[in-house]
Amino acid sequence: MSGMEENDDELFVTTTEIDGRTYSVTVKIDFDGIEHVGCLLFRDSEWEDDEGVRDQGTIPGRTREDIQKAARGFTNHELYLRHRRAVTHRRQFSGLRKLTQDVLGQIRYLNKVATSMRAGLLDVDEAATEIASTEERLHDMVGQLRLYAGVAN
Repeated sequence: MSGMEENDDELFVTTTEIDGRTYSVTVKIDFDGIEHVGCLLFRDSEWEDDEGVRDQGTIPGRTREDIQKAARGFTNHELYLRHRRAVTHRRQFSGLRKLTQDVLGQIRYLNKVATSMRAGLLDVDEAATEIASTEERLHDMVGQLRLYAGVAN
């Protein structure tokens, strides 16, 4: 769909050493309609497919660059504390949590499409096609919920 995308980015912050391991630190940035909000992700540099550990704390900003600058301003000690918080608060049911986050992302996207259509920013037929496609993805995701419910990592 042209002109309408899920607005999220992940920007590199730094590489840091914590407890003898090297982590690549990025900031995942979403726009909530009012401001940009970032969350740090810590990925072990030695693991090729590490999904990372997400810090539950947020970094607000007017722009993506403001958030990246703020994240780059954290000291090594602050990064250590945020990493420790991320590891401590890691969800036990991460499969269910990830699927739930994906469902919420699709719902937000559906709302953006519908809002843009009502505002005249999108062609009605293009928006209707995108809404139907998003609804289909949501139905598929909801069908997967039972596979993850109660399954601990």
